[in-house]
Amino acid sequence: MGLTARLNALPFDDLDGRRTVLTAIFGGPVPDSLTILPPFYCDHGLNASFGERVFINQGCYFLDYGGITIGDRVLIGPRVTLSTSGHPVEVGERFDYITHAPIVIEDDVWIGAAATIAPGVTIGRGSVVGAGAVVAKDVPSLTVVTATSIVERKRLKPEN
Repeated sequence: MGLTARLNALPFDDLDGRRTVLTAIFGGPVPDSLTILPPFYCDHGLNASFGERVFINQGCYFLDYGGITIGDRVLIGPRVTLSTSGHPVEVGERFDYITHAPIVIEDDVWIGAAATIAPGVTIGRGSVVGAGAVVAKDVPSLTVVTATSIVERKRLKPEN
């Protein structure tokens, strides 16, 4: 997180400085064709990988503890959150441990502004995630998904 603070403090036109800090954040070289516009935030960095010609707009959050894989020619809009970790949902277990599952974004995907991608989701090749969507299950290839509707998944046990 200290490195992302350093990235976000660089002058916007300091492309060489940005590349140097991104290499440190992600633990090694990143593709020359990768564009990440600051501000950018991530909690680990070492668990993210990028294909060629990936564009990540301003204000994105990558919580990559569980791993994030981004394919070629992916476009990610501003304020997108990719979150690979969480907590157990049962009230009595929420502080016991962290849950995590990888996010995979296949080639040629476009994710619209302020979308949130939940742990364990794969977004199939060529798909579009509409602005503001909350994606909590896999998206098949060549599919457009939108909305933030509430779906009740299960009832929690009452607290003792």
